[in-house]
Amino acid sequence: MAGPGLRELKKQTTRRLLSETAWRLFAERGFEHVTVLEVARAAQVSEGTLFNYFPTKESLVFDPMLGYEARLLDAVRERPRGEPALAALARFLAAGADHAAEPGVGDTIATTARMVAGSPTLRGRQEQILAEHTQALAGLLAVDTGVAAGDPGVQAAAHALKGVHRAVLETTRRAALAGERGERLAATVRNAVEAAAAAVGAGFRDFAPRPDGG
Repeated sequence: MAGPGLRELKKQTTRRLLSETAWRLFAERGFEHVTVLEVARAAQVSEGTLFNYFPTKESLVFDPMLGYEARLLDAVRERPRGEPALAALARFLAAGADHAAEPGVGDTIATTARMVAGSPTLRGRQEQILAEHTQALAGLLAVDTGVAAGDPGVQAAAHALKGVHRAVLETTRRAALAGERGERLAATVRNAVEAAAAAVGAGFRDFAPRPDGG
């Protein structure tokens, strides 16, 4: 099977250059303090060219996250017959532990965490992405169960599934910020997936009972 042509390779190279340039500038100065024009000039392309690849400034940061979210939805959509949605989601999230162990990934996660924490714009866009994909999950569950996507039960299930993802994301970022790297970070990811999925799978029946007294 033939590989990508020269035109496609050039587009991939330009996209990677823009992403890496933006990442470096945002990490050094903060997302809010770097303009799109500055990114374009640093990458030696026009502002119009940058927008051909990344429609918004935020997409320079969240393009990888959007790809990850799409693959997560695929994992749930394409799960084997009879496999619960939670099991498919947990399996997909746990597979990310191997990636977390790779050299440099922990540093990238920590940088992303600091970047998002320091930018109201990025925090807002992240919440929007997670909310959009919660509703996409609801749509998948609705198809599987034959119930409307707006049904309260389907909505609760979709939010619970996304809650597992959120818990793993936040735990991973905290661990990376605390200096965990390599296999230690990967172990934290695996443990987070297991704990979050177990809590949701149990339906919270025995989760965190209120202490006596007080």
